[in-house]
Order: sequence, then C-alpha cells, then structure tokens
Amino acid sequence: MSNRPEITVVVPAFNEEANLGPLHERLVVSLDGCVTDYEVVIVDDGSTDGTWQRITALAVADDRIRGIRLARNFGHQCAVTAGVDAARGEAVVLIDADLQDPPEVIPQLVEKWRQGFEVVYGRRRSRDGETVLKIATAALFYRLMHRMTDVDIPVDTGDFRLMGPRAVEAFRSLPERNRFIRGLVSWIGFPQTSVGYDRQARHAGVTKYPFRKMLRFAIDALMSFSFMPLRAATVLGFGVSTFAFIYILVVIVLKFIGVSWSGYTSLMASILFLGGVQLIMIGVLGEYVARVYDEVKRRPLYLVGESTDGESEVVPPRR
Repeated sequence: MSNRPEITVVVPAFNEEANLGPLHERLVVSLDGCVTDYEVVIVDDGSTDGTWQRITALAVADDRIRGIRLARNFGHQCAVTAGVDAARGEAVVLIDADLQDPPEVIPQLVEKWRQGFEVVYGRRRSRDGETVLKIATAALFYRLMHRMTDVDIPVDTGDFRLMGPRAVEAFRSLPERNRFIRGLVSWIGFPQTSVGYDRQARHAGVTKYPFRKMLRFAIDALMSFSFMPLRAATVLGFGVSTFAFIYILVVIVLKFIGVSWSGYTSLMASILFLGGVQLIMIGVLGEYVARVYDEVKRRPLYLVGESTDGESEVVPPRR
C-alpha cells in the first residue's frame, strides 16, 4: 500500500478503560520520536466496561488510532492475532494495555530492527507489583519450557516484542487454534535479539491472568510445543510394568519357600496406584486428542463485531 505506515502497534484490551488514555499519551510520545508514520490498533476482546467507548473516542481524536471490537471474549492470544491480521504497518509491535511493559522501550526495539533483526523481544530484568509466588512460578515455567521443547523460547519474556515484515507474514500463516504466541514467534526463526527492561506495576485495574488462567496457559504452551508429557507417560508405564513384573517374581519365590501373607493392604495399594497411573496417562492423551479435535473443526480464531473504520472483516482470512 502506498500509505503503508512504518510501524503498527497492536494493543489487546479486555476491561482496560482506565489504562487506554495514559497508554495513548505515552505511545504518542515514544513513537513520534522514532518513526515517521505509524498506527495503533487496539483490539477490544469482548470487554464489559467502557473500553470500546474509550477506543472509539481515541479514534475520533487521533486518526492514527484504529479500534477493533471482537464479537465476544476470545482470549488474549486470539486478540493479539486479530490485531496482527489487521495491521497495515511494515513492522508490528505487540504491547499490552496495562502499561506493565513501558512504551518508552519501543524506540529501542525499532532501533534493533533497523540494525537487521527481524524479531526483537523485550526481556524482563525485574517485575514490579507482582507477588513472589507469581515471579517464582513464571521463572520455573520459562525454564521448564526451555528444557522440554525443541524450540528455543527465550526465558523471562512475554508477548512484548517487535516483528519485522517477514516475521509478520510467517506468523499470519500459522494455523494453530491453541496459540502460544511467544513460542510461535520463536519457532518461525529469522534473526532475533532482545532488549532488557524493567517491568512496571499495572497502572490500573486487576490482572486478567489469575492462577487458574496461568495454569491453563502453561498447559497450552507445553502441549503445543512438546511431546514430553507423552514420553513421560510412556516411561512411567514401562517403569510401573517393570516394578509389577519384579513384584510378581518376588511373590512367586516367597510362595515356593513357604512365606505368604494375607496381602489385602498391598493388593489395594497396587490397584489404587495402577489405577492412578492409568488415569494420568488417559488424561495426558485426552489433552492431545482434544487439541487435535479443536484443530480439525477449523473454526475461525475470532470474529469481529465492529471496527472504528468499518473495514475489518467479520471473519478472518482462512489459515
């Protein structure tokens, strides 16, 4: 396009009414100093507060703002995908609306991109406003993912990053329903580097990722990029079978030499243990089968309810 902006900033937002004004102000200051032309695409992921009204007001006041409202809440990863699909810029920056990832870091991402890197991600040096438990579990998650997957997913990173035109094109081609964006961006390759920054406390509102959602997110990430749970189930099955075979031999030998006992306790323990192992294995298989089932249905990742410019497609392009 002849009027293609240099940068598109994609901002997923769910009940972030109080944060959009300060975010807009800081984005303008940061972007005006590093790029000649840009746009900001704010994706309302089915908010129930005044987020959409705030987006439309910003779009009226600043023609560089575009708003997309999804038909319902499809989740953060799908909202980000919707923003990337709608982006017109040469490069795309992903940033959340809560201001934990400071917009002032964007010029550093742009500078690295201009040096030739196709993907530039923010690496967190510190995390203000978060509990010790969340910081510890996040650190454990990143390091487990790094060891358990074949994809080199950088540790201590989120979705805050810049993707160049080749990375954006590759990202748009990925069809997964259960999306783990930081894993997908790492998978596509191309020259990648990081910029360190200090993550700030949320500006307003409450986190949209309580422990339950974080656990679900971690499971989705693991299942999407690793066969380790299946392999662990196989190893566990062989281990239990070996133990059972040895136990049977011991019982037979003791029987021949005249040693025996009633065996009720050991029998119940063995049955319960084997039953538990089998249920765990079935559960692991079920998680993978559910994802296969979700993929073959081929439903769209999201549906657009409305947009401030009236140009966004209701149904996204088929992947």
